[in-house]
Amino acid sequence: MDSTASTSPTATIRGRRLGILLVLAGAIFLEGIDVAMLNVALPSIRADLGLETGTLQWVMSAYVLGYGGFMLLGGRAADLFGRRRMFIGWLTVFLLFSGLGGLATEGWQLIAARFVTGVAAAFMTPAGLSIITTGFDEGPQREKALLVYSGTAAAGFSVGLVAGGLLASVGWRWVFFAPVALAALILAGALAFVPKAPKAPKTPEAASALRPERGRIDVWGGVLVTAGVVLLVLGVEEISVPAVLAGIALLGAFALVERRTAEPLVRLGILRSPGLLRANAAALLFSAAFFGFQFLVVLYLQEVRGWSTLQTSLAMLVIGIDAVLSPTVVPKLVARYGNGRLIFGGLLLAALAYGLFLPLGADWSYLVMLPSLVLLGLAFALVYGPLTIVATEGVAEEEQGLAGGLLYTAFQFGAALGLAAVTGVAAGAAEPLEGYRAALLVPFAAVLAAAAVTLPGLRRGSHRPGQGPVAVGAGHGDAAVGAHGDVDLGVGQGVDTAQHVRG
Repeated sequence: MDSTASTSPTATIRGRRLGILLVLAGAIFLEGIDVAMLNVALPSIRADLGLETGTLQWVMSAYVLGYGGFMLLGGRAADLFGRRRMFIGWLTVFLLFSGLGGLATEGWQLIAARFVTGVAAAFMTPAGLSIITTGFDEGPQREKALLVYSGTAAAGFSVGLVAGGLLASVGWRWVFFAPVALAALILAGALAFVPKAPKAPKTPEAASALRPERGRIDVWGGVLVTAGVVLLVLGVEEISVPAVLAGIALLGAFALVERRTAEPLVRLGILRSPGLLRANAAALLFSAAFFGFQFLVVLYLQEVRGWSTLQTSLAMLVIGIDAVLSPTVVPKLVARYGNGRLIFGGLLLAALAYGLFLPLGADWSYLVMLPSLVLLGLAFALVYGPLTIVATEGVAEEEQGLAGGLLYTAFQFGAALGLAAVTGVAAGAAEPLEGYRAALLVPFAAVLAAAAVTLPGLRRGSHRPGQGPVAVGAGHGDAAVGAHGDVDLGVGQGVDTAQHVRG
């Protein structure tokens, strides 16, 4: 994993580029606030529509499956068919189906709307990230843009926790209608600021010289990888061994197809970079730890302590400190210490946060919990933004969408894996508190494993400040890295699965 890419704390973004960044940051904020608000509204939805717990869980799972399953396809589609086109088109789909979710009168209607919304996010989000990584020059400006982008993503989730509680108290349908208004504003901004591809010259020869090489979509590869990832996520969430095995088999078939096709969905050579593999493995483990821990804390606060949804949301809000730190303090730290050191240090801070929570008591006050939550917010700031930078630098421009899709998939699958793991461990205990204590070992172990994964790259350090990274080829060392993720699974899901966790 790259250890140093420099970031100038004085890097400024002005003019049209600032408009583009605000639009793209708004889109990732929208994705975060949408999921977080839904999570805290789940109890109100169940009460109004009369949904069983299993059906309610699918309201969340449908979004996860759509998002995680179509991410690689979405990332590659942005590279092949135009980033602006994919971003604006799927943002429109996101807007429409979010509104349709608010009009649902049956559980299946809500589940279908959430699945399509997840698919829209899977195409929209890597397209947005690749617009940043191709529209801002690699170096201080791009790194500044990515840190602002990652901080905004965290802010969306944090704001969504509180906004969701407030809107749900008025009526759960507003949780779906509010993102529609925000999406409409972002869509207007995208039409105004995100540049179109340059028009082809009139002469055929000049047009041929200007036109980028555009391949065709790898249909079989897309079907296999989407089905494989969907089955893996489903198998992990439902703890179904047959689904997991089927998913692995389909991904194996996908690898064989990619080796033989002339225009693969995922060029397998990009996976030969140790740096890229470390970046994605660290993202998966960090995401598993973060969302597994968050899930357990919510169960503890609401099921053991009896806190309300709004009280729980406000308690977790302190984790959103990274939304302030990412665009302000983190760029200076990256410039001085490098991305790799910040990522490694952030993972150790996360391990400390989880470790402090291991002796969980039945009547802990909020002041006792506060140090862990603050440390976790600091850790997220140190890891998330720099990991986004490391995961996209050095990747060829024509594969930036694919790079984003790879890391988004890693984050999404990691979140599903972490939630399933802590749920399984907690369900095996006789008492809820005993189960939560045992399950807290899962995020603690996962984040230590993530730190171990990043250590080889930290020691080797592929380039120093001022040096340009090497573009990813067929396995050229640690300067090749690849992808990003913003996974927002949420806190509110724990409320409705508490009885299941108790076994």
